[in-house]
Amino acid sequence: MMFHRTALKALLALALTLSLPLAALAGEITVSAAASLTNAFQELKPLFEKASPGATVAFNFAASGPLLKQIEAGAPVDVFASADQKTMDQAAAKNLLAQGTRKDFAANTLVMIAPATPKPEFKTPKDLTAKAVERIAIGSPESVPAGNYTRQSLTADKLFEALQPKFVLGESVRQVLDYVSRGEVQAGFVYKTDALIAGDKVAIVAEMKNHDPVTYPVAVIAASAKKDEAGKFIAFLLSPEAQAVLAKYGFREP
Repeated sequence: MMFHRTALKALLALALTLSLPLAALAGEITVSAAASLTNAFQELKPLFEKASPGATVAFNFAASGPLLKQIEAGAPVDVFASADQKTMDQAAAKNLLAQGTRKDFAANTLVMIAPATPKPEFKTPKDLTAKAVERIAIGSPESVPAGNYTRQSLTADKLFEALQPKFVLGESVRQVLDYVSRGEVQAGFVYKTDALIAGDKVAIVAEMKNHDPVTYPVAVIAASAKKDEAGKFIAFLLSPEAQAVLAKYGFREP
């Protein structure tokens, strides 16, 4: 039985390794980052590489929960950037982080959105209880930080259980955004930065309250063989140049 468990874990780690960008195997640092960071981090890539001669970076974007599972299974990750403190706390509790490297580098706002056309008739989360609203997209609360923040907010307003039968669960905040952008649901909950990325396809209906602060921590992974380069990436995220790019996409300083 022990052999089978060990073999299964090894196969899982191999599968996760192969799912990461192949370029990472050639020497770059691999940064596993929350899906909501996709556009900002892609713009930061050439700026970081210019500021750090000889250093290159490959990204792996997904919901924070699945990213943590990949790291725990042994995927070759050098830096982890989460969309919430809870997931990073779990990584720390499992001794996956290099001591003294954890930093907060950005903050965000959770919003309720709807397809821009036709113009949304609802204005508050409570309005979603109306029979006319049948499908609401949220990130899976157990693995997607935006979904957990949504659950916190709706629970505080005593709306979560009433709305739960209408939920369409997304595997990441970007999948939720896609559902709303394509008009497959009547409402959804994403970060303000995601809504801005969608442009005129979605309308921001309301800002959500009564949830944990949406702050983004980043840390070097303890098993990384490239801690110096990984540390340089984190230092770059905190630089005025990187913070200006993050602000361009709607992120705030933590």
